[in-house]
Amino acid sequence: MSPESGVSGAGRVAGIDFGRVRIGVAITDPGRRIASPYQTYQRRTRSEDAEWFRRLVQEQEIRLFVVGLPLHADGSESQLSRAAREFGQWLQEVTGVPVHFFDERFSTQWAEQTLRQAGLRGEKRRQKVDKLAAQILLTAYLESGQHRSPAPGPLDDR
Repeated sequence: MSPESGVSGAGRVAGIDFGRVRIGVAITDPGRRIASPYQTYQRRTRSEDAEWFRRLVQEQEIRLFVVGLPLHADGSESQLSRAAREFGQWLQEVTGVPVHFFDERFSTQWAEQTLRQAGLRGEKRRQKVDKLAAQILLTAYLESGQHRSPAPGPLDDR
């Protein structure tokens, strides 16, 4: 599968808030207009993780993954962003679904702040923060327009 297949067309996009212990997942509607929190996945073994993501792809008709890159405030790569890139490569290999990377600076902080303002504390907040961060990331990705194929060029009869 080429890296560009799955970018446009039918099927959902899944946003991934990468973590070494937990992974937040959000998915779009089939028309790729709205991002919704889906689940916080507790990582297990590589083989169990691979099976979980393959099942997600099949059950939710995922055609593209967007993995958040936790960059430093100045835009430079962090140790965690390099781990997110390695995870994205692994995810593409085990699912056959293309992976795009997208700047996720501050998405977790926005999610934390939103949940605090909603009055969630402690364990209830921890259960929701990763999938809400994934939704924030995926919404930003959709709003950027990167999920659309490029507009066709002018018709030229030359």
